[in-house]
Amino acid sequence: MQAKLHRWAVADPGRRFDDLFNFVHDPATLREAYWRVAGNRGANTPGVDGMTGSFRPLPVRERLIPKPGGSGKLRKLGIPCIADRVVQAALKLVLEPIFEAGFLPVSYGFRPRRRPHDAIAEIHHFGTRGYRWVLDADVEAAFDNLSHSFAMSRVRARVKDKRVLALVKAFLKAGVLTELGAHQETATGTPQGGILSPLIFNIALSALDEHVMAPWKPGGPMSTPGKRSYRRSRGAPTWRIIRYADDFVILVHGSREDTQALREDVARVLATMGLRLSPAKTQVVHMSDGFGFLGFRIRWKCKRGTSKWYVYTFIDDRPVRSLKAKIRALTHKTSQQDLAYVLTRLGQIMRGWAMYFRHAVAKHTFSKLDDFTFWRLARMLKTRHDWNWGQLRRHLTTPSGKWRIAADGAEFFRIESVTVSRYAYRGNKIPSPWPPANPA
Repeated sequence: MQAKLHRWAVADPGRRFDDLFNFVHDPATLREAYWRVAGNRGANTPGVDGMTGSFRPLPVRERLIPKPGGSGKLRKLGIPCIADRVVQAALKLVLEPIFEAGFLPVSYGFRPRRRPHDAIAEIHHFGTRGYRWVLDADVEAAFDNLSHSFAMSRVRARVKDKRVLALVKAFLKAGVLTELGAHQETATGTPQGGILSPLIFNIALSALDEHVMAPWKPGGPMSTPGKRSYRRSRGAPTWRIIRYADDFVILVHGSREDTQALREDVARVLATMGLRLSPAKTQVVHMSDGFGFLGFRIRWKCKRGTSKWYVYTFIDDRPVRSLKAKIRALTHKTSQQDLAYVLTRLGQIMRGWAMYFRHAVAKHTFSKLDDFTFWRLARMLKTRHDWNWGQLRRHLTTPSGKWRIAADGAEFFRIESVTVSRYAYRGNKIPSPWPPANPA
């Protein structure tokens, strides 16, 4: 069913789909939606439960969680009840293949088979080709302020079925049950935490992608390398947006003034969606000064010992601080937690972190974190058992003289052993999850 919907959407970009509701409430769709919800890590997080004679979305349960990086700010999550999650998953199964047909390859967030590393690789690819002025954009509370009327107009562009449109709108208007138990109406926004929310957000923000990338369309003034080169020879800039959900940058092959003009243009487009750029956090920077994106720090700099300049991808300071805070919480020197549990949790946290950042220039950072964690554990054990440094060494070294911390089958995960490698730029070659019926 998904493959057919995607194929029809690709074949006719102007088609508005009717009679989709039958797909949404088809038992096979609902069954698949249920198993996807049941298999999700948040399946046991309770929402607002209740039963009615006909389906009507319930208010989402608000939860405030700390934003990453230790800023002290909180992020709002909206947790739907189980029944609503299943219906949202069913809607996503039907709508996603239709809208994916029209999404541009420059957006990467919450899309099938696309990763943050693809966005970073695209920045690296174009940065090495002269796109070195950067509009580093920050949209204020994007998920909270998105205009419902704008989002629904984008959905209506491809969906004609009034029952499906009413269902999408009902989820947007479902309201919020705050942590204090008060009910709040939702006049704007799509709550983070809902299964359908990222898709609705991408449908709306794809308007920004289309606006910025309009010159790249076939026949446009930036549609071929030759045309882009000709523009630059005449003193005109070229640019490209790379977006991951509400985080995006625009790379410019031009000047600071060209980038500033794009900033004002983008602000006008976002205003039609009910969104605005943060004046404090949005900046125009040159890649030689570096900028942060998705936890990485990207910078164009001279290679040590040479006169050649390259685009490097480092790990930003904020995720390193965040990881160290988690390590400190598990390895306080007066902690009485079971050592096997501590080693297991450290392994889970550090392995996942390393897998995400292993495509950066990370070897030095991994080595420093390895030392940091090892000595945190060593001091914790020294204090717990009242050992002196000689006793600590005897207990934590093998007969061959190597240091080793282990307990009940759990062993200290050496993050410095993780292999670091360059992530290959995939560009337009990222495969679709719904291939054509008769591939060439």
